[in-house]
Amino acid sequence: MNQTYDPTAAEIIDEDPDTDSARLDRAADAILLEDEGRAFASRPLRRAVREDAVLARQWGQARAVRMREAVEAEPVKATLYALGLGVVVGLLIAR
Repeated sequence: MNQTYDPTAAEIIDEDPDTDSARLDRAADAILLEDEGRAFASRPLRRAVREDAVLARQWGQARAVRMREAVEAEPVKATLYALGLGVVVGLLIAR
């Protein structure tokens, strides 16, 4: 029952290396390896929290820019989504 992850397993080796899925898997592995070194490095707790807060702020700012661009690209669609979400939340609150 103690199975470990084996990246050289036959089902992984048989995949075509140029598929979208394989490229996404490689990109995800690279991101995880990059963050793993940062996560397990010995550093003071205060500095670790500040670094994580900076990363969270950057992530939030990037998402806000992406959302703003999506709303500017399709304002009617965004308005309808917001209206629908408002109706659903209103119905849930009214219960």
